[in-house]
Amino acid sequence: MNFGTGSVSGRAAANQMEWTVNNAFKTYKDMDHPKSMMDVALIQNVDPIDIGLGSSEKGTTVVPTKRKKTMTSVYLKFFETAPDGKSRRCKFCGQSYSIATATGNLGRHLSNRHPGYDKSGDSVTSSAPQPITVVKKAQQQGKQQMDYDHLNWLLIKWLILASLPPSTLEEKWLENSFKFLNPSIQLWSGEQYKAVFREVFRSMQEDVKATLEQVSSKVSIILDFWSSYEQIFYMSVTCQWIDENWSFQQVLLDICQIPYPCGGSEIYHSLEKVLKMYNIESKVLSCTHDNSQNAIHACHTLKEELDGQKLGLFCYIPCAARTLNLIIEDGLRTTKAVISKVREFVLELNSSAEMSDYFIQLTEAYQEGSWKFPLETSARWSGNYQMLDIVCKAGKSMDGVTRKYEETIVGRMVLSPAEKNAVSIVHAYLEPFYKTTNNICTNKLLTIGLVLFFMDHISEMITLCRDSRHSSDWLKNAAEDMATKSRSYTTQVCNIFIFMTAILDPRIKCELIPESLSSGNYLEEARTLFIRNYSSSHFSSMTSGYGAPEIEDGGGVSFAEEIARKKRRVSLSNATDELTQYLSEPPAPIPTDVLEWWKVNSTRYPRLSVMARDFLAVQPTSIAPEDLFCSKGDEIDKQRFCMPHDSTQAILCIRSWTQGGIKLKYKSTEIDYERLMELAAATTADNTAGLDKKQK
Repeated sequence: MNFGTGSVSGRAAANQMEWTVNNAFKTYKDMDHPKSMMDVALIQNVDPIDIGLGSSEKGTTVVPTKRKKTMTSVYLKFFETAPDGKSRRCKFCGQSYSIATATGNLGRHLSNRHPGYDKSGDSVTSSAPQPITVVKKAQQQGKQQMDYDHLNWLLIKWLILASLPPSTLEEKWLENSFKFLNPSIQLWSGEQYKAVFREVFRSMQEDVKATLEQVSSKVSIILDFWSSYEQIFYMSVTCQWIDENWSFQQVLLDICQIPYPCGGSEIYHSLEKVLKMYNIESKVLSCTHDNSQNAIHACHTLKEELDGQKLGLFCYIPCAARTLNLIIEDGLRTTKAVISKVREFVLELNSSAEMSDYFIQLTEAYQEGSWKFPLETSARWSGNYQMLDIVCKAGKSMDGVTRKYEETIVGRMVLSPAEKNAVSIVHAYLEPFYKTTNNICTNKLLTIGLVLFFMDHISEMITLCRDSRHSSDWLKNAAEDMATKSRSYTTQVCNIFIFMTAILDPRIKCELIPESLSSGNYLEEARTLFIRNYSSSHFSSMTSGYGAPEIEDGGGVSFAEEIARKKRRVSLSNATDELTQYLSEPPAPIPTDVLEWWKVNSTRYPRLSVMARDFLAVQPTSIAPEDLFCSKGDEIDKQRFCMPHDSTQAILCIRSWTQGGIKLKYKSTEIDYERLMELAAATTADNTAGLDKKQK
């Protein structure tokens, strides 16, 4: 490393910036016992440690000299003045400071970033890499010891949150960065990190099993699939249910590698293994898949197996979000080339502060709305629609930026009048689709009933466009393809199971059910289904946790409440059944919290509420809608694609479990990260105080 210029020099490029530490420090696996804490402080009264920077060749040992009294000349000789005379650059690391920077700040930089700089001799030359002698500071007596290897456990947390494989920590530059801060730091080997992750995965998986054992209701399963850079096909299996307090619960069960040839049979056997491992075969009510033929085949096989064992109701459901995404792709088809042009323009805006500021000035002058940078440029639906939005709502500002920066913005980014007209037509046509996806993405609990309500609206918009005499032929053709996909989805969800799930949403009931479902004899079938599966003979075992709240302080039910309950039972017996009474009332407003509504009304409909708790957990999508329609999905796809096989299951499961509130454990012992962070902060404070004292 050339201290004079800040550039990297040395032997081969592969050896650039290769830092070394002498044999005074053992590696982790050479030690009899792992370190119990991160030695962050510098320690005195030990032999100096030379850290060679920029070269693997042995440097000349510098004999420590007595530190001189702090003076301006002592600091300035470790900085060089830039040719323009406006800044100074550190000869050690290349950090630049304004020429007006106080020398005290330069001194603090040297003390904090380069401890021992004053022991490196009277001068630092820029010709050959020189060693820096780091003097270690003795640990204070009585300092609190840490229970875990502090740094390594914090790095494990980082890997989990960032979805990075343990091999990340085998990167020499990262390891040597820690060595630069403190040569005594020892990171675990890659294999040790993997072993820890496997044990953490096993411990947390036991907690997931224990949680599912306590679930008294039915559960629903959702499947998602992807391939990694190693061309390995994966399936995630997620379980969802509604607990006794009417709170929606979700937990990732497993991430499975689907063996070659990755067909329906292989998917089924992998799914069956997961269900048996968690012992929930008898609890599964539904499975939502990704619309692929292999997944449909696997779900059909599972249904045959469960029906054969007479384990109760089971249905598999297509993903509404993926269907809607394919429908929208057909609508965007004719403007894909134009959207690509606009995206290039927006990328230029995002990369240039000058251009984006000028764009904002123009939008304010032309009153073309407010735009927040950086603008989204994702190739997903939300990003594509924003490209259309910019052309239609900020067209004058786009033209103004193009004229001013015509040398920067190449000609291919400029839109012709015909292209602008096509964008305007598609933007107006797809605006209801955008509003629909926004509602789907932001809804607190996305139920089957609400999704069918939205999909029915989408179908109506497609029909209007296709049948309108004002629509262009190219738009009608696109609408016809969109209608085909919409009809396919409607056909798949047209059954008694979906009908029952939809009407149990108090906002939907029978009034807002799509015509394709309301035209059949589904209501009578639903009543039969309710009476057969949630009859009074099964009621006593199914309604645990749904009793009315105790009223009197003595803990028992009051005399008045007993009378009220008898009257409710008489009222229900006079009605045909609870389902008829429930449907006879008008639907709740769309903004209503569905689970809160049922929590309040469960005493009015004790049997129907049990059914609602089971069926409302059924998911209409196999993926979170925002992960499919918005740029958030790009990051998820990248993490999944880049994860190596030996880390995929453990890292992604542990991350999902910790985000869901399950404590990270190692051999059944909880890792207290709050305490670890407190210890890290305390150690940092001690070091800072020590450095300040030394500087004074």
